[in-house]
Amino acid sequence: MTRKQRRAPFIALGLGILAVAVGLVLNAMRDNIVFFYSPSDVVEKSIAPGTRFRLGGMVEKGSLRHTGPATIAFEVTDFSKRIPVTYTGLLPDLFREGQGVVAEGRLGADGNFTADTVLAKHDEKYMPPEVAAALKKSGRWKEGEEAKP
Repeated sequence: MTRKQRRAPFIALGLGILAVAVGLVLNAMRDNIVFFYSPSDVVEKSIAPGTRFRLGGMVEKGSLRHTGPATIAFEVTDFSKRIPVTYTGLLPDLFREGQGVVAEGRLGADGNFTADTVLAKHDEKYMPPEVAAALKKSGRWKEGEEAKP
């Protein structure tokens, strides 16, 4: 047997192990690749309580309320579904009802989303890309227009 013939099984075994490892990593990341969900996505995909993700949409008008010192509760909507959100901390200066928001945190067993980070739009025309895509998908927003309930 030549040296090439003796090396071939080791190379094939190495490539096989590498392929299995890549397959396992991709399989594990399959559901975690998308970090952003709209309220409709959360309901449709039946996301398990305790799962960490980003929730984005519009802050429902009339839903903002202070529930304690530095604790704010509001609802995020894509004008189809609503998810109640609780956040403890300082909100961004531009956070307000009727504006786009992305909240990062965990979904509770009761269906309430507990955010540990809240991001708001930064000027009059800006809409987070994920929020704009979700609203466009639902037919509720077009480029250059205000979001319609």
